[in-house]
Amino acid sequence: MERAASDGARSDVSSPHFDTSWRLCYRENMKNITVSLDDAIYRRARIIAAEQDTSVSALVKRFLMELASEESGPEQLKRKERLLRERITEFRASNRLSRDDIHGRS
Repeated sequence: MERAASDGARSDVSSPHFDTSWRLCYRENMKNITVSLDDAIYRRARIIAAEQDTSVSALVKRFLMELASEESGPEQLKRKERLLRERITEFRASNRLSRDDIHGRS
C-alpha cells in the first residue's frame, strides 16, 4: 500500500515499521475470574512471570488449562483397564494355577 508524501512522492506504508497484519481477537466464550492472593505470593508470581517473559494472568491461564486437561481419577482407571484388557489375548478359566502351585508347594 502506498500513500502520497507531502512532497508528492509515494512512500510504502507496508514497510516493516508499519505492520497492519495483526488483528485484535476477542472470543465471546472467554471468562474472566478474580483471584485473591497474599501479597508475598503475588510478588513471587510477578517475579516468576517476569523471568518467563509473560504475565501473571498468562501463568494462571496455563496452570488452569493444564489442570483441566488432566484425566480425572475414574477416566484414568478406565483407560488403564482398557489397555490391560487389550494386552490379554487369551484367557480361560481352566488355565488357573492350582492352590499348591500358587503357594509354591510341590
